[in-house]
Amino acid sequence: MDEELHERIRHVVASIPPGRVSTYGDIAGIAGASTPRLVGRVLREDGHDLPWHRVLRADGTPAPHLRREQLELLRAEGVLADGHRVDMRRYRWTDDHS
Repeated sequence: MDEELHERIRHVVASIPPGRVSTYGDIAGIAGASTPRLVGRVLREDGHDLPWHRVLRADGTPAPHLRREQLELLRAEGVLADGHRVDMRRYRWTDDHS
């Protein structure tokens, strides 16, 4: 992955406002990444200073190994989950701020 794409992904993740969430696929699309997996890679390798907890799977669930921490951080921002799933229709953010 080139540095420009890496920085675009970081910028998009940093742009997700508190109280909203996005998906790996949404971020990949906005940043021009070929696959959502690249978003996960950037977050895993260089996302410690980003609001990584605002990025979910397309079905509104966090990764199993992050579930507890991620849902707690989201809850603190007012994003409520039904069980282990966030209502994407209610909380989803995209580049058009929908």
